[in-house]
Amino acid sequence: MKRSRLAQVAVTAAAATGLVLSGCGDADTPSGGSSRSINVLAMDAPQVQNLKKLTKKNFTAKTGITVNYTLLPENQARERMNSEFATQAGHYDVASVSAYEVPIYSDNGWLAPLDSYAKADKAFDQDDVFPNLVASLTGDDGRLYAEPFYGEGSFLMYRKDLFRQEGLTMPANPTWDQVARLAARVDGNDGVDGICLRGLPGWGQNLAPLNTVVNTFGGAWYDMKWDAGLASPEFRKAVGFYVDLLRSHGEPDAQRMGVLEILDHFIQGKCAMMYDATSLASSIEADGSSVKGKVGYAPAPHDRTERSGWLWTWAWGIQAASERKDAAWEFISWASSKEYQAEVGSELGWTAAPAGSRESLYDNPEYQKAAHAWYRQEYAAETDSADPRNPGVAPRPYTGIGFLAIPEFAVLGTAVSQQIGSAIAGQQSVDKALEKSQDLAQASAAKYRVG
Repeated sequence: MKRSRLAQVAVTAAAATGLVLSGCGDADTPSGGSSRSINVLAMDAPQVQNLKKLTKKNFTAKTGITVNYTLLPENQARERMNSEFATQAGHYDVASVSAYEVPIYSDNGWLAPLDSYAKADKAFDQDDVFPNLVASLTGDDGRLYAEPFYGEGSFLMYRKDLFRQEGLTMPANPTWDQVARLAARVDGNDGVDGICLRGLPGWGQNLAPLNTVVNTFGGAWYDMKWDAGLASPEFRKAVGFYVDLLRSHGEPDAQRMGVLEILDHFIQGKCAMMYDATSLASSIEADGSSVKGKVGYAPAPHDRTERSGWLWTWAWGIQAASERKDAAWEFISWASSKEYQAEVGSELGWTAAPAGSRESLYDNPEYQKAAHAWYRQEYAAETDSADPRNPGVAPRPYTGIGFLAIPEFAVLGTAVSQQIGSAIAGQQSVDKALEKSQDLAQASAAKYRVG
């Protein structure tokens, strides 16, 4: 694909993912900067706010490098980042790229390779970073293009107290059929809903968990010839299951409920189960949560595959056009390090440490103590999640678990998620939603199709 076409797709492809966001930051585009200052563009998430809070004392004071942050709500950050990197404007040296952007950006030469930096920086300890995250941040040319700030998998959260009341036991490795039966048993117990799942449209909202269901049920968006598979029996079964589970035992107005809404619903004690990101556990177990200490954690449910779940990371990448790459690496080397995790742990509390990226954090007794309720399942979800290159039963020509690593997916996924959201709302049947989605998917992949 020519760069001009990809730039057009990227700039229009802002989409909402499932991360917990907060506030709004400075939206001005930075100008210039010395070799000892860098400009960083990132989404305004709690983890980044903590980073900004600790930068002057723990980074600038030691290196002499000033960091100018531009923090924006995620959709705005993506739009700014897409425009910046597609044009190689050079205003930002570092940006928080995700597992979705890295394959696209690296393929078009928009990111600077980090292999030589990581190899030379022995203190960074690249071998400590989870290999599956490294793989997701590696381009088709085999070179590393970003370092993870934090990562997440997915798991099933459930109310141990409600299960005890009903005499129920969560299986060690639950299937989706078992989860559906459990949801039916606990639905209405003390006025709670059986399960909370994302229903809000968005490729990073309802499609993030739903794609893991599609994968484990045997479906795929495309076959090896890039013919769309959304009308296949396996895809239909997965979507029908998800929609029926939400409509029968899920939260009210599920089509309006994204990750923030279902998290709030669960924390208020209104849900017996929730399938979502491992990164939500620290909020569930935080002071003020009505379910703190009452929640158990189980692996992501599966069906035809032995395991399921998604793999996601927010990472730091250097714009290829940056004139301050060495200083940018010094920032990344700090922000993605185990030393930074320890600084957060000691100054802000260990549950605030950006997790899901390094082996050493899970060997740390202080983190184990602070996150005792969930760290084992979090670790398992990060290290034994589905394979991004082969997450299901059917062979496929694309990579990705909760998303497809093609530039068209942000637009396509959002359009399909809206059709599915309409089915969740009862405004159309699953069959009708997938019939429309099949046409959208077929048209979106026309340029990839063989023959």
